[in-house]
Amino acid sequence: MSRLILLVIVVGLISGCEKKVKPLPIFGQREVVNGDTVYHHIAKYQFVDQDSAIITNDTFKDQIYVADFFFTSCRTICPIMKTQMLRVYESTAELPDVKLLSHTIDPEYDTVALLHDFARKLGVSSDRWHFVTGAKDSIYKIAQTSYFATAMEDKSEPDGFIHSGAFLLIDKQQRLRGKYDGTKEEDVNRLLVDIKRLRKEYE
Repeated sequence: MSRLILLVIVVGLISGCEKKVKPLPIFGQREVVNGDTVYHHIAKYQFVDQDSAIITNDTFKDQIYVADFFFTSCRTICPIMKTQMLRVYESTAELPDVKLLSHTIDPEYDTVALLHDFARKLGVSSDRWHFVTGAKDSIYKIAQTSYFATAMEDKSEPDGFIHSGAFLLIDKQQRLRGKYDGTKEEDVNRLLVDIKRLRKEYE
């Protein structure tokens, strides 16, 4: 074998290795059951979106989605988060398997009608971005135990609530694959890259 052919083979092998994308991590506890690894999953839920549609885990079957927690009257980080989530919405417009899910943490104030108006003002479609409300305890529980995000009432806060600005990346098996600061443009840039990386895992 000539040196030239050997060089071509080596370069090809190196290129192939470079193109191989490392899978994103899977967050949360895991256990081995009958030799198989069982990963943390988003718990079962049922909420109502801005169009009064029932939203459950099945809504995102075979879908990747980005979740967050907010409330419409928030004057601190929520406006920044919604600007950044709008970037995610617009950047994934051509990706049919990517959706968005925003949970209000103030369901007593954020009625379905108010969420509908909020989405309308953002100019977004409910088939791609769901704004959901439901029982307060259910929202707080799923935030803390499934998404590992902060969401609770706190009367010492300016608007009466405390929540993280996290954007959570969920895969098609309902597993948490990434956590990003939704108030920082550079972190959201990383999320957009990771969405593409995650989609490649299903190719």
